Amino acid sequence: MNTTIAFTVFLLYWLLVIALKKKGILEKYNISTYGPVLMIRTTRGLSLLDKLAKPKKAWRLFADIGIRLMFIGMIAMFLIVILSDIALLSSIGTNSVPEPGKFNEARNIFLIPGVNEFIPLTWGIIALIVTLVVHEFSHAILCRVENIRVKSMGILLALVPIGGFAEPDEKELFGKEEEEEDNRPDPYGDRRLGIRIHDDEPVKKKVASEKMATRTQRSRILAAGVMANFVVALIAFSLLFGPVLGAISPIGNTMIVDVEEDSAAYTAGLRQGMVITQLDETSISDVNEMLLYLDSAQAGSTVMVHAATDRVVSVYEAQIIDIEPDNRGVQVQGVVEGSPAQAAGFEEGMYIRSMDGQPILTATDFMSFMDTTTSGQTVVVEIVSVEDNMQETTREFTVQLESHPDENVEKGFLGVYTGGAGHVETSLGFSVGEFPAREYLGLLKDIPGMLTGPVGWIILLGLPIIGFAGEGFPGFSGTLAQFYEPVGWAEPLGIGLFWIANALLWIGWLNFYVGLFNCLPAVPLDGGHVFRDYLHAALYRITNNELKAERLSTAITATFALLILMSFLLMIFGPYMIHGF
Repeated sequence: MNTTIAFTVFLLYWLLVIALKKKGILEKYNISTYGPVLMIRTTRGLSLLDKLAKPKKAWRLFADIGIRLMFIGMIAMFLIVILSDIALLSSIGTNSVPEPGKFNEARNIFLIPGVNEFIPLTWGIIALIVTLVVHEFSHAILCRVENIRVKSMGILLALVPIGGFAEPDEKELFGKEEEEEDNRPDPYGDRRLGIRIHDDEPVKKKVASEKMATRTQRSRILAAGVMANFVVALIAFSLLFGPVLGAISPIGNTMIVDVEEDSAAYTAGLRQGMVITQLDETSISDVNEMLLYLDSAQAGSTVMVHAATDRVVSVYEAQIIDIEPDNRGVQVQGVVEGSPAQAAGFEEGMYIRSMDGQPILTATDFMSFMDTTTSGQTVVVEIVSVEDNMQETTREFTVQLESHPDENVEKGFLGVYTGGAGHVETSLGFSVGEFPAREYLGLLKDIPGMLTGPVGWIILLGLPIIGFAGEGFPGFSGTLAQFYEPVGWAEPLGIGLFWIANALLWIGWLNFYVGLFNCLPAVPLDGGHVFRDYLHAALYRITNNELKAERLSTAITATFALLILMSFLLMIFGPYMIHGF
């Protein structure tokens, strides 16, 4: 319903823009349109650019560093594009192309909040505005540093502000020729077209700009935007991975995922989404500890459940109830890819009835048995399969356990999930699930230390979309935020700390991504113009022919741009061409 309303409002806004444009009202106020986007110009504030540009040596040093970082980003991004193409083409050859999914949907290629499903609307808009403003205004400041005229500044509006811009004089920046009216009569007329122009008719001639930026000046101006994005990303990530994450602490790992409305637990006030921190006087760090504690309690006894909602812990009285164990055993709800269980033939829906002759009737039984195992141990597992006709088939699998993927865990690893979708029913009348809150926070804090190698940079670039295991990390919001609380200096901020963390995450990530994307050697991107300029200079030194160097540099840059465009199209449509639309 909300999506429909938002779409209707946006459509009405767009129709209004079209109507105002046809009537010439927008042109009257120097407003241009690009589809639904309004480009509102003003000359106010141009004097501020001259003031900001006064430390010219510092700005030139800033831009010179940006040129070098742009070439590093250019090589890195181009390699990523080429390696992605090779991987996709290789998978086509081996008939292993993944089916189309959200990662290659066209809408998720564009970094538009509300369109890209990975980018949250609010934080995405804030990050996009910051990204565009620092990028464009860095171009403008360097224009004034290099004495290139800035014609106007303004904002980009698409129902709401989506960014800012600065409009340099393109004739001075790129040396573009422009048709200008020459009021002098042309006595010869236009002989090429066979038309004689009357003496009183103005003649339009292509007049080149008298002033044009040098290659170095133009490169500085273009690289300044990328450099500004990288600097903002560095500041945002330094704050996020430093003091902000340092002030976030896990509340617990165990969350209530399902509670029946007619149950005693629901009547007591326990609700879905609460995080269990303690039972009676015993702290609960994971689901296993909770189940072991409940197994030691008698049916009918009362347990004081300490549960947190929005980081506020309350105490609830819940009564232990009898749970009839399934005599078929514990159901397998998932099998880890590449695990011993998968190799042995375990499948989702099977039941584990016994292990080495020991009955496995509950999830606690299963976890208790696994706690006694070691890596390399061979285990005989009795499995019950239920066919469509409800007929049960019993089989035995002999499995050699592997070392556990979690560090500092010495028990063996089988590789199955038990309980509904990873959820475990408890004798308190509700189901719980486990999220490794402490481990997840530790992984986030470890990212800066991983930036000494390419893996760390890839993780950082894909963090909001892919995360650590394909789940993505959108920030501390929704269910994820329930597992954490602010501590230390940030405790008085309350939920405000998570707003700061989310803003820093998306500002840092979007600036980093946009900066890298603009490094690509494809016109009209900033990197494309810089690449063409430096390529032209190199070719001129080789050929000593200005015209040949110009043609070759333009052709090579156009080829790179076409290759990059085709690569993106291949990434989007390749899986669909194999598996169908």
